[in-house]
Amino acid sequence: MSYLGESIPKLGFGLMRLPKLEDGTDDVEQVKQMVDAFLDAGLTYFDTARAYGSSEATIKAALVDRYPRESYQLATKNAAWIGEKTAEEAKADFDVSLETTGAGYFDFYLIHNVGNNRTKVFDDFGMWDFVKQLKAEGKVKHIGFSLHDTADELERIIGLHPEMEFVQLQINYADWENEAIQSRKCYEVARKHGLPVIIMEPVRGGTLADPPAVVADVLNGSGSNMTPVEWALRFVWGLEGTITTLSGMSSLEQMRQNIATYQAFKPLTEAERSTLEKAQRALADAIAVPCTSCKYCMKECPMNINIAGIFDAVNRGAQFGNDRAKRTYKMNVQSYGKASDCIHCGQCEDACPQHIAVMDELEKAAELFE
Repeated sequence: MSYLGESIPKLGFGLMRLPKLEDGTDDVEQVKQMVDAFLDAGLTYFDTARAYGSSEATIKAALVDRYPRESYQLATKNAAWIGEKTAEEAKADFDVSLETTGAGYFDFYLIHNVGNNRTKVFDDFGMWDFVKQLKAEGKVKHIGFSLHDTADELERIIGLHPEMEFVQLQINYADWENEAIQSRKCYEVARKHGLPVIIMEPVRGGTLADPPAVVADVLNGSGSNMTPVEWALRFVWGLEGTITTLSGMSSLEQMRQNIATYQAFKPLTEAERSTLEKAQRALADAIAVPCTSCKYCMKECPMNINIAGIFDAVNRGAQFGNDRAKRTYKMNVQSYGKASDCIHCGQCEDACPQHIAVMDELEKAAELFE
């Protein structure tokens, strides 16, 4: 059975981490070289967003102004929850994206980063109906959403919005069984509903290109000569029902390496899958807080602290280093109380089935991230 995007190559160019010049602006000339190499290899999918700095303007200069419109697919996103917007301002962001890129239309248009309190903004602003209208008017070809939330929430949204044609999910071998990310569970929900998946963060924001020592030891001990990036990309490319996999390439060299990996792709063998499972177990053993993200602790929290999200950041720090974990912490406390807001009422610890010393761990998190 065919599905949306079946003919699109499985390596997509994510424009979130473009190369920069010394003054902090995008290195447009290098991006042009990257675009040329990408298209020359027969690859066609570009993913941008207004939230990705000046990437929409850069892709206009590097791609839209230089190639026929029908030779590529261009995706962008609407993040209505960023800033103090009104519904009208959120909807006007589409016109800004269209003008900035000069694309004429978008092949894929996403409601950006559904989950937690962000979903309510999209609901309140009528964004689901808005993107349906855009498709009816021919301004976008396909509509969908990206999600950073649980499989249960994905199930709920699919039920409410069956008109959505695809979902973009964070999937990589490190997060496959992570109860905070729920990569496998979310992927399986999408597959159950026949909803095609665009994969984001296949190399986990670059962390799997230089994995923690516990992972590197497992991969290096397997006898394989694969690079860490090859391990990560081959894992996600072996999944069925995907439209493409977005790689946030930051240099021409990374582009060439990923193209070579894609052109040489073959599915993981059973022995290689077994190696990755060992690496996954090693990562799981490295966590600092044994939180399963059940969120029972959060239901009665008088300070509305995202305890599960904070512990996810703590565990990311234990596994991958605190620099990246700080970004996770910042995102996970948006619209919630911070770790330091805890008033030590003890209701969280009474509710925790894992018997975690929640209040002590929140104090540690505040010291790490605030």
